[in-house]
Amino acid sequence: MICVLLVAGHGAVLEAQIKSDDTGLYHHLAGVPKAMLPGIGGKKILDFWWETVNMRQLFSEVYLVTNADKYKHYERWATANDFPVENVVNNGSTTLQDQLGAVADLVLAIRSRKLQDDIMVIAGDMLCADQNFDIGQVVRFFRSKSGELIIFYELEDGEESSSRGIVEVCPETHRITRFLEKPQEGVTLSRLASVVFYCIQKDTLSYMSEFLDLRREVPQKTFGQFWEWLVNEKRMDVFGMKLPTGFQLIGQVGLSDYTKWLTHYSAKKQDCRAEPITCRSYARVGLMGNPSDGFNGKTIAMTISNFWAEVTLLESQTLVLVPHPLNDPTEFGSLQDLFCISRKEGYLGGLRLLQATCKKFYQFCSKQGIALTKQNFTLKYDTNIPRQVGLAGSSAIVSATLKCLMKFYNITDADLPKLPTGILIVTDMSCSAGLRPSGAFWLPPGGFLWLSEVALTGSPHSSSYFGFTTSADSQQGPVSPVYLLPVLRGAALRALV
Repeated sequence: MICVLLVAGHGAVLEAQIKSDDTGLYHHLAGVPKAMLPGIGGKKILDFWWETVNMRQLFSEVYLVTNADKYKHYERWATANDFPVENVVNNGSTTLQDQLGAVADLVLAIRSRKLQDDIMVIAGDMLCADQNFDIGQVVRFFRSKSGELIIFYELEDGEESSSRGIVEVCPETHRITRFLEKPQEGVTLSRLASVVFYCIQKDTLSYMSEFLDLRREVPQKTFGQFWEWLVNEKRMDVFGMKLPTGFQLIGQVGLSDYTKWLTHYSAKKQDCRAEPITCRSYARVGLMGNPSDGFNGKTIAMTISNFWAEVTLLESQTLVLVPHPLNDPTEFGSLQDLFCISRKEGYLGGLRLLQATCKKFYQFCSKQGIALTKQNFTLKYDTNIPRQVGLAGSSAIVSATLKCLMKFYNITDADLPKLPTGILIVTDMSCSAGLRPSGAFWLPPGGFLWLSEVALTGSPHSSSYFGFTTSADSQQGPVSPVYLLPVLRGAALRALV
């Protein structure tokens, strides 16, 4: 696979505002291309992208397309950063008025370098909020699909859909069903924004030349227009992958945009490292309903605030799972002590549950087209749930771990299937973790849950499944995505019979 970084745009507005700024704070950036401006942590924006794609095991070559006006800047950058100077492509444009457009820039690189391979194309001058995402995960997901791949993210508060290309994605197949280039508000409910970050199969590259021939009279041929044509008119198979991050400084932006988003993303990065993430799940008691008790799979369960499992996650250099001093003992007073503890409590503690949940979480995100960051963490747990049948101590550890992982990787409820379907991924863990009713772990203490019949695969046989609460305390905080209904306990009990 080959990677092409596009930095050929003319940042006329930003350059003009930097040059005319009278504060003196940015005079040293006058004439500097947007891709070489300081990004998060002081690192140049282009430096981040070069470090991200500089992986020989993924890309046989990396090319960079720039314009004639800034060519010398990138030539010197290439020399200083061990980037092959011969791979810097000059598109010949000198002003905003005569720039070719992103599609034509990529076609120029393909033709001039005679590229005949799958291509990943990235705008090397956009600011990425996440400095640690795994580019290898993107490549693997692309290779698992029989079509092109578009990276998208969820628009932040304040971002308008009219400023981006918006995609509508099938949640089951991850196929992009419609692409809208900068639609007006109200045209679509989707908040999923595409940026210049794509994987294109070598057999599809010829479509770009066809697109350019059809758009000869259009001054700038953007990728947004290309994908609208390929997805909506040609009906080609194009898939989407979500990055749980944000992208800014796209297109013509000003100095205020640059300072605003750089400050925002820098502060966001510091906040993420400041505090550990701690999540708690409570013991669950099944009041009525089991697969073989004659209630046809319907279940009532409740959580108990006295007993809980708590998991704490803290960012670290390596991934560490910390054994619990009581539940995962590795040191004993004597051989007799080891014998007595092992005979009474067995050999399997909670550490295996942390490991199994992490494994399934990564596997799920990979299959669902969610690219995770390359951040490591230390994970530890504590629990006071007694080891006895019926309190679901194992499942509480699993659900608390999942909550921590979702927060750490910025995964939302919308990215996961409806619970309890999502929780039932424990079915193929090689460990014991209670199956039913797992959705109770997403309730506050004192909450009640009624589940209609649920198969072991996690697919509801009925068209809906509901939960309900009986006290004001159980209403605290969101209990998404299990739907809660304020029904009386008696009415729910009658629903079982």
